[in-house]
Amino acid sequence: MAWNRVAVVGAGLIRFGELFEQSYEQMAAGAFRAALASVDKGFEPSRVEAAFVATQRGTLWGQEGIGGNTVPSALGIAGIPCTRIENACPSGSDAFRVGAMAVASGVHDGVLVIGVEKMRDKSSEEGLLARAAAGHPVFTRGETAPVLFAPFATRHMHEFGTTREMLASVAVKNHHHGVLDPYAHFRNEVTVEQVLASPPVCRPLHLLDCCPQTDGAAAVLLVNAERALELTDRPVHVAGFGVATDHPYLHEKSTFVGLPATTRAAERAYAMAGIGPGEIDCAEVHDCFTITEILDIEDLGFVEKGKGGVASIEGETSLTGRIPVNTSGGLLAKGHPIGATGVAQLVECWWQLRGEAGERQVTTRHGYALQHNVGGRGSGVSVVNILTNRR
Repeated sequence: MAWNRVAVVGAGLIRFGELFEQSYEQMAAGAFRAALASVDKGFEPSRVEAAFVATQRGTLWGQEGIGGNTVPSALGIAGIPCTRIENACPSGSDAFRVGAMAVASGVHDGVLVIGVEKMRDKSSEEGLLARAAAGHPVFTRGETAPVLFAPFATRHMHEFGTTREMLASVAVKNHHHGVLDPYAHFRNEVTVEQVLASPPVCRPLHLLDCCPQTDGAAAVLLVNAERALELTDRPVHVAGFGVATDHPYLHEKSTFVGLPATTRAAERAYAMAGIGPGEIDCAEVHDCFTITEILDIEDLGFVEKGKGGVASIEGETSLTGRIPVNTSGGLLAKGHPIGATGVAQLVECWWQLRGEAGERQVTTRHGYALQHNVGGRGSGVSVVNILTNRR
């Protein structure tokens, strides 16, 4: 188990949105400052021995040197080892996993994990996301992210009677949570009727079933758990993590009512943490589309397979529900700056476990929070991290 080796002592982010006025490096610096300021007893930047930068900038912009090469200088910590990590939508959560292993191994006593992404400086007409989705010249022709997820929605509807109203309830819930989150891209309520009436994108997904393209940055500070109490009286520990992969193309899929990579990653994270899904108090999961959250809560073991839509519309995943999901507003409301997304989800888990989530605060009876991303071509990679406030 990793929880007795690695502690999260600081976490912070900048407000997500269309941040045309900020450069890539300015966003990173803002997130770093927020993480430093959150450490209860103070944290000198010189304590950062290494950095792991999560970003899709190389894939999206063709600037592979940006990130690992420039971020330390922008943060005033030039000279340290720095590694850029790209692993599709789970880039930030995987950077966290790698950073935790660097500390747990004893190689470093303190590391920075930071996710940064500029999504709005180029239009979709310039092929921003098409670059990330590139694959076989025939198999992937005409595919976009909604095209990849829509078949899961239609199959789930066919097998389990899931309705568009159930899908819409996910957007309604997450936008409500986003209203309560000062860092969210969109802070407005939506109704089921508005989701159903929004423009169609790819049947049965409509505009408000889809997350936005967003700019943002988030950062966490990891230290050897033996040093944590020097920095805070309320450390949050890394309890477990897991990563798994699946086939990248739709014609290779074994199922369209689940994402096997998520199931496998979750099994590995639960095993490392020594717990089951019933001990998770809250979760930040990958809701790039409304159907994705429904698949997630099933694949993570929070509800039975086929019951995700019912659980969503009945409020089981709301702030006061049995298993609060995406208290930050999720990708649907908070936004999805790819490299920063997973790190920002971990910031929300850290706040929840420390009782610092304000109006979004939930009851943490068991002391565990889960963070999850899935992505890549055909949702072919998933990462799950579990944090705990138990010592």
